[in-house]
Amino acid sequence: MWLPLLLGGYRGKRLGAGGAGAEQRPDPFPVCSQAPFCSPALCAGATAQLPLLSRALQEDLTLERGQKMSFAQQTVLCGNFMSLGMEFMLLSPVSVELPFTEIKDLNILKRQEVSNQLGSILEPPMPVVSVTFREIPPQKLLGLGSITAGEYFTKGRGKRPKKTLDKKAGNKDCKADIAFLIDGSYNIGQRRFNLQKNFLGKVAVMLGIGIEGPHVGVVQASEHPKIEFYLKNFTAAKEVLFAIKELGFRGGNSNTGKALKHTAQKFFSLENGARKGIPKIIVVFLDGWPSDDLEEAGIVAREFGVNVFIVSVAKPTTEELGMVQDIGFVDKAVCRTNGFFSYQMPTWFGTTKYVKPLVQKLCSHEQMLCSKTCYNSINIGFLIDGSSSVGESNFRLMLDFVSNVAKAFEISDIGSKVAAVQFTYDQRTEFGFTDYVTKEKVLSAIRNIRYMSGGTATGDAISFTVRNVFGPVKDGPNKNFLIVLTDGQSYDDVRGPAAAAQKAGITVFSVGVAWAPLDDLKDMASEPRESHTFFTREFTGLEQMVPDIIRSICKDFLDSKQ
Repeated sequence: MWLPLLLGGYRGKRLGAGGAGAEQRPDPFPVCSQAPFCSPALCAGATAQLPLLSRALQEDLTLERGQKMSFAQQTVLCGNFMSLGMEFMLLSPVSVELPFTEIKDLNILKRQEVSNQLGSILEPPMPVVSVTFREIPPQKLLGLGSITAGEYFTKGRGKRPKKTLDKKAGNKDCKADIAFLIDGSYNIGQRRFNLQKNFLGKVAVMLGIGIEGPHVGVVQASEHPKIEFYLKNFTAAKEVLFAIKELGFRGGNSNTGKALKHTAQKFFSLENGARKGIPKIIVVFLDGWPSDDLEEAGIVAREFGVNVFIVSVAKPTTEELGMVQDIGFVDKAVCRTNGFFSYQMPTWFGTTKYVKPLVQKLCSHEQMLCSKTCYNSINIGFLIDGSSSVGESNFRLMLDFVSNVAKAFEISDIGSKVAAVQFTYDQRTEFGFTDYVTKEKVLSAIRNIRYMSGGTATGDAISFTVRNVFGPVKDGPNKNFLIVLTDGQSYDDVRGPAAAAQKAGITVFSVGVAWAPLDDLKDMASEPRESHTFFTREFTGLEQMVPDIIRSICKDFLDSKQ
């Protein structure tokens, strides 16, 4: 619906919580206010009709032909034009805000409500004005960020913006699973809570939510966290908008740390709609400062591979800093303290200009540094001794060890990858990093490895593996690890090939069993050798090594990211 408002007046005044606020600079051009989820330029035109200012509104506002306003139509309701001068087309950005609240349909806007809303933003206060409506096809409206008012009038009425997005599929260039952690505490209050929902709705629309695009859910932080809806519940923007509109204010302390930890641990499960290989993001909206500690929650989120953004609004003033438990709470919570994951807005009013920059951050897949964990961002090559001294039954125990290590990682085409080479005097690539891209297929391939039997040439096997297995992925994004598993002394030099492997960026772990010389194991291992060298007298002892190997891999991975 289009809303031309017949109004004359002076200049606008920004409203605060109490209905008064900082005066805007004198402006001969019109300004407009926002309804919930209303784009800043959702304004048509107005004609200054000064004689009408003294005329009272005689009847309830209605749509043409008695139509009622749906929720979707509410999102394009924008009123309260003000101007100096005569007839004009409104092209200026938002500089005055006066949200309508709880609009069920247009018929319920009574005369007194309109009088109170409009009269309060004029200087001096003016009588109510006459408001008329005419219908314009929805596709010609600029609503929901698809086209600006300036574009509407400069490009011509009736011109439809190009359709570039498959709404059902969503924005395929912005694949992310996002939890919006909204502030529902007494810090924000009911009125600013509604403005927060308004901003969240705009972000949700601009993201391009869809089956193949971003998926979103909402958690409300207050005394106790409440998951409002999960990733799996909605895959269309209009459904998400309706769900956001229905969110109720909870109140209580702003226990943001408690809510962040709960969200990181419970929200992103496969059962709740999280997708494999898709970045996990929590966007924390924080009005003021938290009542509890964020540091532990931030650590937990990073351990779970979640990228935490903090959107802080109305940060503490100098006088308020004494009430803040930890003035560095933002840096303690975000994924990285590089400035990318923190975002500030001075107030909940006039937030439209902050929507696009935030969405661009959330869609920057390559910047999601915390998505890359040791579990989903490494290549592990296993070099398995198949010499005669091992024997068939012990060879099976070695394969069990390989399987137990591999199953700890998130193997996929965009995640971790596993390869295996068996060696005696000769070498045989059992499978490469790109042969199997699911954990099930990798584990099956390991079980199907056949025992070779023969001599032991570990040095040649390392060189073969570096060249033929790691060579094709040397320029890839994953960190490379080689685990050498042997039960005896090599007939060739191991120090030179191992040094070459390490120079190529491969971290080498040596795992020895039975008669494997400790000197050879240390010569092969990366620095510090003590933490990259493992030994057991019996093949049955390999099983107990698995947790330590995994822990060491993750430590190396994290150290490499510092």
